[in-house]
Amino acid sequence: MSDILQLVEPIIPALRRYARGLLKDATAADDLVQDCLERVIAHWHHRRNDDPRTWVFAILHNLAVNRLKQTARRGEHLPFEKVEESAFARQPTQEDSLMGRDILQALEQLPEEQRSVLLLVSVEDLSYSQTAEVLVIPIGTVMSRLSRARERLRQILESSGQTKQGPATHLRRIK
Repeated sequence: MSDILQLVEPIIPALRRYARGLLKDATAADDLVQDCLERVIAHWHHRRNDDPRTWVFAILHNLAVNRLKQTARRGEHLPFEKVEESAFARQPTQEDSLMGRDILQALEQLPEEQRSVLLLVSVEDLSYSQTAEVLVIPIGTVMSRLSRARERLRQILESSGQTKQGPATHLRRIK
């Protein structure tokens, strides 16, 4: 054990400099040197020559390369306190996708004149008068078709089990 101390202890400052140069982070570099020294002690009997300097630097270099690859794969490590809350909790999107699919299927079941009025007013944000102009029908007809389309869409969605609050039950009204 005394020969390890005599041969490796003078190398430690150089190891720290090299590790800091590789990782550009003093704390991570100190951890890397610690891991390197643990390996040196554990594998001291495997060294091949009397000068351990190159062998120890090779171990440090290989550990640094492995850490850099690991960081590239996993991403940078952030302390729990520094991570924003939005990174942990996200609104699930599976139900939205299913509801969107159900709404599209319900829209297909509407008659053409009701579907076109509903899409122009609710999706394309056209006013009643603009919708009447596009479809070449009176504004009163637009309003009645829109009312019937919304009611029929609500019935279709309720019969298919879509009774929860969501985009299907809150269609926007524009007058």
